[in-house]
Amino acid sequence: MNFGIIRAYMLKEFKELVRSRLILIVYILPSMIIILFGYGIRMEVTDARTLIIDNDGSKISRSLTAGFEHSKYFKTDVKTGMSEAEALRRIKQARTDILMIIPDGFEKRLLRNEKAEIAVFIDGAFPVRATTMENYVKGVIYKAASTLPNHRPKNLITIDNRNLFNQAMRDEDAIVPGLIGLILLVAPAILSALLIVKEKEEGTIFNFFSSPIKKSEFIIAKLVPALLLHSVNIFILFLWATWLFEVPFRGSFLLYWAAAEIYILISVGVGLLVSIITRTQIVAIVLTIIITIIPGFLYSGMLMPISSMSGESKIEAHIYPVMYFTHILYDTFLIGQGLASPKIQLYLAILVCYALFLILLGSWLMKKEIR
Repeated sequence: MNFGIIRAYMLKEFKELVRSRLILIVYILPSMIIILFGYGIRMEVTDARTLIIDNDGSKISRSLTAGFEHSKYFKTDVKTGMSEAEALRRIKQARTDILMIIPDGFEKRLLRNEKAEIAVFIDGAFPVRATTMENYVKGVIYKAASTLPNHRPKNLITIDNRNLFNQAMRDEDAIVPGLIGLILLVAPAILSALLIVKEKEEGTIFNFFSSPIKKSEFIIAKLVPALLLHSVNIFILFLWATWLFEVPFRGSFLLYWAAAEIYILISVGVGLLVSIITRTQIVAIVLTIIITIIPGFLYSGMLMPISSMSGESKIEAHIYPVMYFTHILYDTFLIGQGLASPKIQLYLAILVCYALFLILLGSWLMKKEIR
C-alpha cells in the first residue's frame, strides 16, 4: 500500500472541499439540525386548552377546577350552564383540547361515599399527545381526590414516585443525545457518498480506472477525509449538548468518543455502498437520506421506546445500528454506567462488527472497471 498516493489523494479531497465550500456544510448542517430539532421536538404538552363545565358549583368542584387553573399544563376556561353539544362543537372546531364536565350533585355523592363520575373528552387526533393529556388530567383529579377527608382510609398506602436519570423530565435531556446519533449517521454518509459519486458525475473516475492506484488505496483516500472532518463534529455536538442545552454528562467521555468514531465508520460505510449503486450526486443524497433519516427517527429509541415495539418493527430496530449507538449515548449522558454494563459492551462490539462488515462489503462490491 502506497501511503504517498493516499496522502496525495486526501490532500486533493481537502482542497476540493475548501474550494467548493462544502466544508462549511460539514459543520454548519449538524449544528443546524441539533439546534432546530433540539428546540423544536417537544414531548411535553403545556397550555392544553381546557374547558371545564362546572354544573355542581360546590366547594369540592371549585377545588378541583383550581387544580387545573394552577397548573402549567392546562389553559383553563371554567363555564357553568353550557350545553354538552356546544362544548363538543368547540373540540370539533379545534378551539378546545380537553373538555371536562362536572355533573350536578357531584359533591353530595362524594360526601355520601357514592360513586361520582366526571365526563372527560380529549381531542385524540394525535394519539401520543392525547395520551399525555389524559395522564395529566388523571393526575390532577387523583391529587384532588386524595385531599378529601372521607377518603382517608384509601390513603393509608401512598406512592412516593421519583424519576431517575432525568428528574426534571426535560425534553432536551431526552431528545438531544438521540439527535447526536441521528446527525452522526446522516452527515458522514452523505459526505462520503458525494466524494465518490462526484468522480463519476464529472468523469474523473476514469483516472482511477486507468491509474495503477489500488482499490483499497482509493477507498481509504476517499473515506478518511469524511472520517476526520466529522470526528471534529463529535466534540462540537458534545459542546452544543452540554453547554447550549445543558444536558448532563455522567459517563465516560472516552467511551462516548470511541463509540462515536466507530459509528462514523459505519456511516461512511453506508455512504460507500450508496456511491457504488448511484451515478449522480442528487440521487446519492436522496438515497442516503432515505436509508438513514427514516430509521434514525423510527428505530433509535429517541421518540418511541424500543421495548414498546413488537413483531417486525422490533426486528427492524435491531437490524439498524442507530439503536445500539443511541443506547450508548443515553448511558454516557444520563446514566453513567459505561463499560460496567454488559449491554454496553455487547452494543459496542456490535457496532465494531457493523463497521467492519460495511467497509469490507463496500470494498468488495466496488470494481475498478468501466461498467
